[in-house]
Amino acid sequence: MSVQASRDLATAFGTASNRRGRYFSFKRLGTPVVIVLVLLALLGWLSSLTLDSIELRTLNWTYVGERTAEHLKLTVIASAIIALIAIPAGIILSRVNSKAVHVVVFSIANIGQSTPAIGLVILLAIMWETGFKVALIGLVAYSVLPVLRNTLVGLQQIDPSLTESARGMGMTPLQVLFRIELPLAVPVIIAGLRTALVFCVGVATVATFINAGGLGDMIVNGLKLQRWPVLITGAVVVSCIALAIDWLAGLAEDFIKPKGI
Repeated sequence: MSVQASRDLATAFGTASNRRGRYFSFKRLGTPVVIVLVLLALLGWLSSLTLDSIELRTLNWTYVGERTAEHLKLTVIASAIIALIAIPAGIILSRVNSKAVHVVVFSIANIGQSTPAIGLVILLAIMWETGFKVALIGLVAYSVLPVLRNTLVGLQQIDPSLTESARGMGMTPLQVLFRIELPLAVPVIIAGLRTALVFCVGVATVATFINAGGLGDMIVNGLKLQRWPVLITGAVVVSCIALAIDWLAGLAEDFIKPKGI
């Protein structure tokens, strides 16, 4: 392998210590500060209100905590399943040169996202049953496309000279994939995961229509009963969860990606 090729590989990755330096960047503190301020403002506003018996049954720590836990459970499990499905599928597609295969796979992945979220979830419930598992399938179907697409794009945009240099060093195809290609594609893949996570947080609110729980219960009940504190609380908490998850994914991206990308 040439000296220039070795320099290309070194430049592409940087060192672990260089990556750590970006992990706790002060500019990343803005989002959690905003989240805390918004939640404190919400708590202060609710404390100033005189709540009736219906609102008190909903606006208490136990109820809000249970709905939040259900919402997070749906989001985290769906996102994990999406990653397990979409990232390997994107890797396989990057090895397939047939445009017809790409079109077929992306057409299937796009079915969920091209259907309105509430319509997709209710349709699945009619076909199978109501509950957590069906809501999970709906979330995965709706959010898998960004991760699949970004995995493929991230791998395709890698400079071929880098992989050729790695093979020249004697690396096997699996070593090239895990040591060169995936680390360089990390920023694009995580961008897709961040999009999928935010999708999951939003779509999980419609899980209430098929008895799967979540913060959608608060939003729908507040709307039906015209209890605006309940509605606003549910909407604000969902928004804060989406911001927090996106912030955590951003930290993961800064920590994992090689320097210089």
